[in-house]
Amino acid sequence: MKWQNALKDFQLYLKIERGLSDNSIESYCRDIQRLMSYLEENNISNSPISISSETIQHFIYEAAKSLNARSQSRLISGLRSFFNYLVFEDYRSDNPLELIESPKIGRKLPDTLSEEEIDQIIQAIDLSKPEGERNRAMLETLYGCGLRVSELINLKLSDLFFDEGFIKVTGKGDKQRFVPIVASTIKYINIYRNEIRNHQSIQAGFEDTLFLNRRGKQLTRAMIFTIIKQLVEKIGLKKNVSPHTFRHSFATHLLQNDADLRAIQLMLGHESITTTEIYVHLDKSHLTKVVEKYHPRK
Repeated sequence: MKWQNALKDFQLYLKIERGLSDNSIESYCRDIQRLMSYLEENNISNSPISISSETIQHFIYEAAKSLNARSQSRLISGLRSFFNYLVFEDYRSDNPLELIESPKIGRKLPDTLSEEEIDQIIQAIDLSKPEGERNRAMLETLYGCGLRVSELINLKLSDLFFDEGFIKVTGKGDKQRFVPIVASTIKYINIYRNEIRNHQSIQAGFEDTLFLNRRGKQLTRAMIFTIIKQLVEKIGLKKNVSPHTFRHSFATHLLQNDADLRAIQLMLGHESITTTEIYVHLDKSHLTKVVEKYHPRK
């Protein structure tokens, strides 16, 4: 079995049987391609079936020189999944990563913005330019609905159910959920739609896409990162802010205002409540308030 053939089969498995998103599949494939490059550079002719645990250990040791603990752990996890797939398909009888331990890493707490910082970023948008109204609507939607950046750029006009107060969001693995949308976010989206988008020349195939670039096509993830980076620099904010920071802030602010953790889980589209529980660790004062409010010995 050749590496390229095994990689293609693994991609199909991840997409069809596990229902992973394109971004997740790409991440898995990068791990395997990194191993393939290492084998080629070192003239090692092992196939996916014959490669040994020792060879993979040497590869991980070399890779670790340029990776932090979290990246090492993700690399090992990706390779372990690949070889588990080969075992599952009876190509191999063992997983060469079974005895390879991932480095110990703590759970990383996400960066968040205060409500004032979010207001400052949005207020820094230049509304005299056509894209200003679009950018304001996008950031209000990111924060107001707690979306992932991929969910934002893929949002459709047909996903907007403003009369009911919801939007339909397509998340990881094409799983759909309905997320409440507040009146102020609806207002900014409608301003963008009526005053900017309606006057654009829209490319074929993007008629239903909500947020468009100047050429009338769907925005890229990189463009959203760039827009936010420029705004953060403009106001002189010394924080590492990405689109995901708005999502983290959405969840944190809801929790700080006594929202139910299960409700936050549903809005974020987390499969496990454990993923959502990370926000509890951001603000220990929230736990104190819960005890003071609900404990019988308060």
